[in-house]
Amino acid sequence: MQALLRVAGQPVGVLGRARGVLQEQRSGIYSKPPKSKIGPGQSFFIMSVFAVAMLAPAGWILHNLPEYRKRPRP
Repeated sequence: MQALLRVAGQPVGVLGRARGVLQEQRSGIYSKPPKSKIGPGQSFFIMSVFAVAMLAPAGWILHNLPEYRKRPRP
């Protein structure tokens, strides 16, 4: 038994309604070339900052792991 909704006088199933919502959300996306190009130096810098931001906390934890093991358990 499928629930039917009426959109603009036409019966539409639940999945059909979901497709309509997704199409409405996609209407705000524009596909144009960028206004200014990003050079290789800027790309390298951004990727380096991203890598450091992701790896630094993990490195800190791994570096201090022996100290964390020495702490008494509560």
